[in-house]
Amino acid sequence: MISNRDKEYLLGLIKEKALFYQRIKLSSGKQSGYYIDARQISLSGEGAYLIAKTVFNLIKEDNIQAIGGPTVGADPIVGAVACFSELQKTPLQAFIVRKEPKKHGMQRYIEGPPLKKGMRVAIIDDVVTTGESVIRAANVAQELGCEVVKLIALIDRLEGAEERLKQLGFTLTRVFTRDDLGITPVS
Repeated sequence: MISNRDKEYLLGLIKEKALFYQRIKLSSGKQSGYYIDARQISLSGEGAYLIAKTVFNLIKEDNIQAIGGPTVGADPIVGAVACFSELQKTPLQAFIVRKEPKKHGMQRYIEGPPLKKGMRVAIIDDVVTTGESVIRAANVAQELGCEVVKLIALIDRLEGAEERLKQLGFTLTRVFTRDDLGITPVS
């Protein structure tokens, strides 16, 4: 179980090391006055551990067999969660979903040990805006016959992802939101 102290500490790390106020174009195509570079946290040992512990506790009761998400945001998270799950004696398989299949090699859309039909999976991304990346990842997993049990965002920018996912029959589980980071949207 993750303590409130651990969760507050993780939030503090994100605010201190991953939040940047500058004009930037997001992967959704939207312009923003702030950027959350969650990889500053998920690629550090301390941050990876806290994220893995938090995410594992969000999914441990759901009989999840694999966790994955869109590359690059989910890559360090799913690796950390898989490692943490092994230490908890509840091993999870990890996978990443490319934007499109590789043009060479095995030409895979999904990297990692093969997912099997009927597997219960969780899809995670570091930061969601419109939800497009997690939707794409969830669709790819479903096309393989997996049951997408949970969609998770480390941080939800509160710019439409939750509503869009709800329209598609998904519920978004958020660890933090823009509000938790103390960001006031600017019109």
